[in-house]
Parts: sequence; C-alpha cells; structure tokens
Amino acid sequence: MSFSSISSTDRSPFKHNRLLQLCTLLFGVFWLSTLLGTSNLINWLMENTLVIIFLSFLVLTYKKFRFCDLTYLFIAIYLSLHVYGSKYTYSENPFGYWLKDQFHFQRNHYDRIVHFSFGFMLAYPMRDFFKNKMKFPNWVCWVLPVEITLSFSCLYELIEWAVADVFFRVSIIFWGVQVKQKVFQV
Repeated sequence: MSFSSISSTDRSPFKHNRLLQLCTLLFGVFWLSTLLGTSNLINWLMENTLVIIFLSFLVLTYKKFRFCDLTYLFIAIYLSLHVYGSKYTYSENPFGYWLKDQFHFQRNHYDRIVHFSFGFMLAYPMRDFFKNKMKFPNWVCWVLPVEITLSFSCLYELIEWAVADVFFRVSIIFWGVQVKQKVFQV
C-alpha cells in the first residue's frame, strides 16, 4: 500500500486506496456512534452542519482534485476530534475533564484542543491544495494556510458568539413566555 504526501505525483483513486477507504469507514462508524450517544441532539446537529458541508464538498470535488493520503488522514483526525466534541458539547467533554483533573487546570480545555487542531491539522490540506491544484509558488503555499487559518478562526469565533447570543435571547423570550403562561393557569 502506497502512502502519498504533498510531493507525491501519484494519487490513487478511492477504489484502490485502502487507507482512504479505512479512514472513511472508521470515521463513518465513529460519527454514527457520536450521534447515537449524544446527550444533546440539537447541539450535535448544529456542530455537525459544517462537517456535513465540508464532507459534501470533498466528495463532490474528488474527481477534479484528489488530496494526498496524509491530507485525508489529517482531515479524518481533525473531524474525529470535532465530532467527539459535539457528542457531549465541548464544555462537557469527558476527555477535557480528564485533562483538567490530570493537569489541575481551572476548566475543561477540550475546545482549545480542537481549535489548535483546526490550524495544525488543516494547514497541511490547504498547502496540498495550493501547491498541487493552484500551482502557487512554494512560499505562498506556506504563508496562505497560516493567514487563512487565522482568518477562519476569527470568523468562526465571531459566528459562534453571534449564535450563542441569538440562542440566549430566544431562550429568554421562550422561557419568559412559558413563565407568564403558568402564572395565568394558576
């Protein structure tokens, strides 16, 4: 079984690529287990919306551009960390609590692990794309992933803040209406 990296010119198609098939199978089983074992289905669906969009994009563009095996491995690891976080919510993640107890942290840092992994695990796929699909100069292939990762991280945090703010306001309105209804029923 061959293992391709960014500099590899030969990229095996899916039907011959055992590593990609294995990553797909393991991630699919793991993803399904997070759905079946989730403590908060609404959170799971919300957290996995981007995963569904991202995976759809990878599948739809596979014939036009194949990433190298190492890129797919990094993507599978990152997405596994992300969907594991969505199973419990990031702030209630058991692995984060284990880390908190082991290292005497003040809080559960699982979200920081996934945020770091976003930059660390997805910079390589971006470099793969810029080098092999876009044919950018090598220095650009090193700089752009860093710039894009920082920009996306900032944008994601702003979206996350806005969504939390909207849900907080909606829940206040919803619970406020329910409290008024109970008062009138008495």
